Amino acid sequence: MSNNDYTSEIRDVNLSYLMIAQQMIRQDRAEAIFRLGISGEIADLIAGMSNAQVLKLASCNMMLSRFRFNDTTILSALLNDKAGTAAAMVHASILMASQAPETIV
Repeated sequence: MSNNDYTSEIRDVNLSYLMIAQQMIRQDRAEAIFRLGISGEIADLIAGMSNAQVLKLASCNMMLSRFRFNDTTILSALLNDKAGTAAAMVHASILMASQAPETIV
């Protein structure tokens, strides 16, 4: 893949992420903040974006979403599932819930 292909793929992922984030925030703000791992301020900004702003932001050349697995314990819990899928997901959710939401610095 060339850099142009990656840029196009990143734009598509960003657009999908922003669109589903807006839907989630508008439907249930508290749950969206938890599931997306964002602050309330970021949620308000995303929810208030116009279609033109969504398209403009989606077109940046970096991923807007990122793994919340900064802690190897969380990723390991999901990858090394010995207790069953449901238990691993609950364990990972508990670990992620204990992390502070992301803020723009």
